[in-house]
Amino acid sequence: MAQIYISLGSNVEREHYVNAGLSALAKVYGQLTLSSLFESEAIGFSGAAFYNLVIGITTTHSVEQVAEQLRVIEFAHGRSLDAKKYSPRTLDLDLLLFDDLICQSPAQLPRDEITKNAFVLWPLAEVAPKLMHPILNISYQQLWQNYDKASQHLRKVPLNWQQ
Repeated sequence: MAQIYISLGSNVEREHYVNAGLSALAKVYGQLTLSSLFESEAIGFSGAAFYNLVIGITTTHSVEQVAEQLRVIEFAHGRSLDAKKYSPRTLDLDLLLFDDLICQSPAQLPRDEITKNAFVLWPLAEVAPKLMHPILNISYQQLWQNYDKASQHLRKVPLNWQQ
């Protein structure tokens, strides 16, 4: 069994696609551990604010199977095949961690944006505070405590999804 963490984001019909994404993940993986839901400004482009959260999952799937399944779920929920990196998203699912695996393919693990974006780090610190970053060897709670919180503004918003 592997412990994985996934970042979920949406800035198009946010509540609908967050709920749809969570339901799709629950259908495939079962029990989900959820962070709070956060609203954040778009980073890297001018666009509507995002809803973001992090999901913890225990799975028997391989990293390749998980990466493929996340893409399938994104495409089933309106993700364009030619979506640009910094653009609006109906549903964006990023594999952040797969146990302590360090690799570049089929996904960058641990995902680089964990330490760069508050909308990834804060929710990850909520669901896995004592877990250690496999490269930096620092807990996510400590990384969040050290993060420059003035650089990106987040606010918690209600999550209206029932598992």
